[in-house]
Amino acid sequence: MLTEDMPFTQFVLTNRLKRVRQKLTNPSLAAVPISAIAFATGFGDLSYFNRVFRRQFGATPSEIRSSAAGGKSETDES
Repeated sequence: MLTEDMPFTQFVLTNRLKRVRQKLTNPSLAAVPISAIAFATGFGDLSYFNRVFRRQFGATPSEIRSSAAGGKSETDES
């Protein structure tokens, strides 16, 4: 929600990050690369994306995806 004390750019950034997190935790998008999700959500610089994502959520995009998948990564054997 946009508040009077939140700059518009911060509002846009926060909403983009929330959309990325939703996509990262969506099991049907597990095969989509994180970079593709970031670019599709409006981020043009992956270094910046990773930095602001970690600052916002306290974890990397890979960590969020892994925890949403029950802690298993694509390299884990079942």
